[in-house]
Amino acid sequence: MTNVGLLTIFMLSVFVGFEVISKVSTILHTPLMSGANAIHGVILVGAILITGDAHGAVQLTLGFIAVVLATGNMVGGFVVTDRMLEMFKGRGAPKRPAAGVEQSGPAS
Repeated sequence: MTNVGLLTIFMLSVFVGFEVISKVSTILHTPLMSGANAIHGVILVGAILITGDAHGAVQLTLGFIAVVLATGNMVGGFVVTDRMLEMFKGRGAPKRPAAGVEQSGPAS
């Protein structure tokens, strides 16, 4: 396949991806982020395998950059997912004072 064909496929995938992601409702965002993190894990493994088979400084450098970017993307996705899941948790029960600690207030 020629470079023009590859560039055309890339540009079309960018537009399709943007349209698909922009139509997702906010309630589905967290499950989709978790799925995307799994995909980024596969991409990271692929980048490591390709870098391990690199021949030459340019391939090794590009592979290393791919590993760093894939790692950052995956870790960032997990951080964002964790923060979003924290937003859905309840506040919980109010804290009780520890045993043996007197409460201030009217005496009974």
